[in-house]
Amino acid sequence: MACTSCAADTTPANAPRWRLALWIALAVNLGMFTVEIVAGVAAGSQALLADALDFLGDAANYAISLGVAGMALAWRARAALLKGWTLALLGLWVLGSTIWSIWNGAPPEAHLMGAVGVAALVANAGVAVMLYRFRSGDANMRSVWICSRNDAIGNVAVVAAAAGVFGTGSAWPDLVVAGIMAGLGIWGGWQIMNQARKELALSPADDPYPAMSRTSTE
Repeated sequence: MACTSCAADTTPANAPRWRLALWIALAVNLGMFTVEIVAGVAAGSQALLADALDFLGDAANYAISLGVAGMALAWRARAALLKGWTLALLGLWVLGSTIWSIWNGAPPEAHLMGAVGVAALVANAGVAVMLYRFRSGDANMRSVWICSRNDAIGNVAVVAAAAGVFGTGSAWPDLVVAGIMAGLGIWGGWQIMNQARKELALSPADDPYPAMSRTSTE
């Protein structure tokens, strides 16, 4: 849910602490993508594969955020808009894959699914705590927070799904969680795009480096 009552974050868009947080988040997400894509295939888990794709999407988003740090608000908002579309499209892809698996899938390997889900939860909880201070910044900062929040929620759900698969011997807990994660991705993407559009409408400048431009003309 969007935070409408929080005080605005005053962290500069190119602050060292912001860039360091992005580099750490990028490394964690790339590492966990590799782990989960291998484990998802090995375990036959749609929820793990969905979470792996989410890790990949987030890693790309953090890389984009690093690329536009220090640019004008309009350019950061455009980057956030791209990230919002990416998150929503990944959510739609996961939803389609989950629907396909309802008729073609088999119960996943619950033990491997649960172990990787716990590892991913620890990694994402750490990233979410680190990024919490930036949640009320501009659309670009908020998009990073929303990604980390969705990941942590998704990991809790993956662990719960593993327990459900183990207890029932059915693929349905895995499929239900994959569907929930798809919905979170679509909703999070809409939140990011909505704020980015508002910032684009309010931004008067189109210069990517306004401060540098003023310095060069003085």
